[in-house]
Amino acid sequence: MADSNFIDYVKILCRSGKGGAGSRHFYRAKYVPKGGPDGGDGGRGGHIILKGNKNMWTLLPLKYRRHIFAGNGQSGSGGRSFGKDGEDVVIDVPCGTVVYDAETGEFLCEVTNDGEEVKLLKGGRGGLGNWHFKSSTNRTPRYAQPGEPAIEKSIVLELKMLADVGLVGFPNAGKSTLLSAVSAARPKIADYPFTTMEPQLGIVSYRDNRSFVMADIPGIIEGASEGKGLGLRFLRHIERNAVLLFMIPADANDIAEEYKILLNELEQFNPQLVDKHRIIAISKSDMLDQELMDEIAKTLPTDVPHVFISAVTGQGISELKDVLWQAITDDSNQATAEIVHRPLDIRHRVREEDEFIFEYEPVTDDEDEGEDLRSISPDEWGEDEAYDWEEDIMPDDEIDID
Repeated sequence: MADSNFIDYVKILCRSGKGGAGSRHFYRAKYVPKGGPDGGDGGRGGHIILKGNKNMWTLLPLKYRRHIFAGNGQSGSGGRSFGKDGEDVVIDVPCGTVVYDAETGEFLCEVTNDGEEVKLLKGGRGGLGNWHFKSSTNRTPRYAQPGEPAIEKSIVLELKMLADVGLVGFPNAGKSTLLSAVSAARPKIADYPFTTMEPQLGIVSYRDNRSFVMADIPGIIEGASEGKGLGLRFLRHIERNAVLLFMIPADANDIAEEYKILLNELEQFNPQLVDKHRIIAISKSDMLDQELMDEIAKTLPTDVPHVFISAVTGQGISELKDVLWQAITDDSNQATAEIVHRPLDIRHRVREEDEFIFEYEPVTDDEDEGEDLRSISPDEWGEDEAYDWEEDIMPDDEIDID
């Protein structure tokens, strides 16, 4: 997967902007000995915003952009001049992207629609200038609020493809062949296991100019939940599917047993997948006669529809489309298409991403230098003391924003 352009799991470090400090400034003019406070407020820090983009299909751009920092808010100045707000950073992601906390694995948010915006990290509020604190009993407030600090978080972005039908099966079950036969997709097809190394999408045409999307994922094997084969890494792409199509070849030793193994692996990954509408497709059925089909049908579960198909000869393809369309449009099936995102655990993580170490220069605090940009401790506040025009150094203590 290192050479592939399809990236569906990436870990990045985000930091919103800190708020600018309020100004502790007094009006100075000739013939105005006591002009009073006029320090402006600091600007808001920039937000980190996720935006859905239907033209993106991979998280590859973010793999080479590990650090995303928003702009800091500028400090206020005299004359009640407000500081400039920090620049927001908008991150374009494919539709179907899910965001997790990289440290705890907690689900944070998801972006499913084109143009949808989600505020991931909020920028810090700017501090209030000293003119907010003037009163009849405190005419010379010599303090101002600092800006709120930035929020820094390491997150995991996980792409879950949006499709109506998901193909599930062992390697060489005929999934890619079926996708190429019913859509314009051209996945790699060969006579060795694990030919498909990344998910593929295809649009399947149906009657009356209708269509639906079918997703093909790499084959899974028994023990995939324990890390065997390609593991369960790609099963995230069928979590959003309304219908699961189990592909089992006709030359399998025990078709019913293979179906149970596949169903068990799905349950190990996410128990909610078992509640989805399921259909069994017996591929490579051109090798079977009617008598063998009847014998195989007796061994299959009675509560799951099954279809005998052959992508090479076209046998049963029309019938399969009818069954899939009926399942997709079934009202009782719409609720199961919505998923509850489980927290990330060791089975769902990608080791090379989790072990990635962020290296960056610590942020400097150059913007808070200068006489008018400092704030002092509440212990230093005076009741109504005169302003000392000669004083140009203030204590470094800061106050908290309620």
